[in-house]
Amino acid sequence: MATQFPDDFKCPISLEIMSDPVILSSGHTFDRPSIQRWLDSGNRTCPITKLPLPPHPSLIPNHALRSLISNFTLASPPKPQSQSQPQSLISTLTSPSSPLHSNLDSLLQLNRLSKRNPVFRQRITESGAISSVLNFVSSDDPKIQEAALSLLLNLSLDDDNKVGLVAEGAIQRVVGVLQSEGGTPNCRALAATMLTSLAVVEVNKATIGSYPFAIKALVSLLRDGSSREKKEAATALYALCSFPDNKKRVVECGAVPILIQMADSGVDRAFEVLSLLAKCKEGREEMARFDGCVPILVGVLRNGTSRSVQHALAALISICSYSEQVGSEARREGVVDICLGLLDDESEKITRNASSLIQALRKYKPTS
Repeated sequence: MATQFPDDFKCPISLEIMSDPVILSSGHTFDRPSIQRWLDSGNRTCPITKLPLPPHPSLIPNHALRSLISNFTLASPPKPQSQSQPQSLISTLTSPSSPLHSNLDSLLQLNRLSKRNPVFRQRITESGAISSVLNFVSSDDPKIQEAALSLLLNLSLDDDNKVGLVAEGAIQRVVGVLQSEGGTPNCRALAATMLTSLAVVEVNKATIGSYPFAIKALVSLLRDGSSREKKEAATALYALCSFPDNKKRVVECGAVPILIQMADSGVDRAFEVLSLLAKCKEGREEMARFDGCVPILVGVLRNGTSRSVQHALAALISICSYSEQVGSEARREGVVDICLGLLDDESEKITRNASSLIQALRKYKPTS
């Protein structure tokens, strides 16, 4: 019989038992890897209360809870040996005769084993099981599909695996999930996250960007997805847009108006992508044409998070330097005075960007 852990032992983000519980300034406890990913993605609110966090949130170890979890685990009966045999799990996946429920169970167990164990991830990769896992990504069963995507995401944690997964055909399978009308929001979000992980390797950025419908599928998710899907799609586009050719592709797929609307809703990642797109001619033209772009960016300078202010400044520098009309509008919106106030900001990037924007705007007169 499976051990029932108290709900307080589970991370509110991953819903798994915490191995390194830490306390956020909001007073809530999370597993360190989960909350760190949340913060690294640019979020500056508590995932539970949605209240703002300080610019550099502290993660305080929850020693008491960690001790409770450890003692509870030691007192729990051990799992049957058959469930912890990695080779048996891999053999189940690669066997054509394995029933569906056995494949699902194997995928779930391999997920748990591979999440924090690079040696085991290497073992799975070297076993030749990748092709079987990729086949499960195309399954009509959403549970199988989600488990397979999660396992691929774990395997992609290692840089050595990222290029290998692309060579095995991972992009085709993942883009297929993004395009599937029958897929679940969780699967589509995982697929977008998978592209982000693969894009860490520079050569993969070019491969993904040139793959038919990859960027178009992400932009569609950006437009039509759930809140989580939109954020994961924006993160994937941010990773891909550090490769120059991909900026133009993202603009051509119609991402700029969608990102500006997301930015107006306070999504920090949208500003980050816009600041990258503003570095290419096509992106600057689209942003300059969008009615209301400047007021939205200016609104962020007044009330946004430190991260969003930094990227809104970068975007304004690019489009104001490109367009006299936009520069004049920015002057009329009071951007120079706002930037003067930001010169004392504790963030070096914000002060540097604010100074650069002031210089860019000095040659323009405010429009009436």
